[in-house]
Amino acid sequence: MRIGLAYNQKPDPSTADEPPSPSDAFAEWDEPATIDAVARALEDIGNVIRLEADASFPHKLALTRPDIVFNMAEGLHGPNRESLVPAICEYLNVRYTGSDPLALALALHKARAKELLAYRGVPTPPFVCIERPEDLAQMTLPYPVFVKPVAEGSSKGVFANNLCESPAQLAQRAASLLARYAEPVLVETYLPGPEFTVAILGNGADAYCLPLVGFDFAALPAGAPPVYGYEAKWVWDTPEQPLAIFQCPAPVPPALYREVERTALDAFHTVGCRDWCRVDVRVDRFGVPNVLELNPLPGILPDPAMNSCFPKAARAAGLSYDELIQDVVRIAWRRLTGRDLSTEAGARRASPAHEPATATA
Repeated sequence: MRIGLAYNQKPDPSTADEPPSPSDAFAEWDEPATIDAVARALEDIGNVIRLEADASFPHKLALTRPDIVFNMAEGLHGPNRESLVPAICEYLNVRYTGSDPLALALALHKARAKELLAYRGVPTPPFVCIERPEDLAQMTLPYPVFVKPVAEGSSKGVFANNLCESPAQLAQRAASLLARYAEPVLVETYLPGPEFTVAILGNGADAYCLPLVGFDFAALPAGAPPVYGYEAKWVWDTPEQPLAIFQCPAPVPPALYREVERTALDAFHTVGCRDWCRVDVRVDRFGVPNVLELNPLPGILPDPAMNSCFPKAARAAGLSYDELIQDVVRIAWRRLTGRDLSTEAGARRASPAHEPATATA
């Protein structure tokens, strides 16, 4: 089997002519170590062809025509950037892992995703989408509210001071984000309850949740708001001083555990995600889990010290990093062909980790 690996690699800052603007422009792209780790995992089930998702990607894909593409490319510009690789694959009739262009575009545009979730009855915080500062005059949500760019990931634009307690504070933060990211910003009701991120594998009725990752906001620096944002992800959490914010499996009552799982799966199916996705969920003041956003191209940093949530949940389920990457390919292959990958690439690993996680009190 020939497996294409579609990726975007972070540029080496030492060779750049000038710093990118904004400074977190490439936060969603992957380090060479991550790309190498994924390639090594894929080499156990096939011959890997690296396909950097740059301007020559369509030409490289047309020439190599792999049996399947493992897609982890995020793109750079615009609300459809995560859809480009899948769209090109579909145009050239090449199989690929993960969600299709429509689901990726919907999930990336948080307001569009929330509109769909609300229409289908999946709980999500009340919100408004602001395209210019003047739009704030129509904002009627009660304070506090949280504001963030509408179409970014990896916590880009999600800073500790985005939690706004007053109209003046919101006006300042919204204007700053509108100018910095040149895209609308989402303003949503701040939810005071616990937060979780839910890693999902599979399709249809076979989709299941890996153990929940919970957030212990008491681990944040003194005075920081209870938000897992850019500073917590990329500044405060370092290999030298790891941020002990994660709990996996999350120690919550079984009833809440099951409700968080159900809500995440409802969101996964509503948006039309495939194969894998990470869903961020937070509980409102009534104890109801609400979907904050979906991540159909989840982060998969291989180093456990980097606290990447999907691999963390996989480890708690008994899956190694390599097994997680290989399972995504196996799940996609079964969806695409109706056959197990074992018919092309060796025996399917049997593991109890494929059973849904047991809730813990």
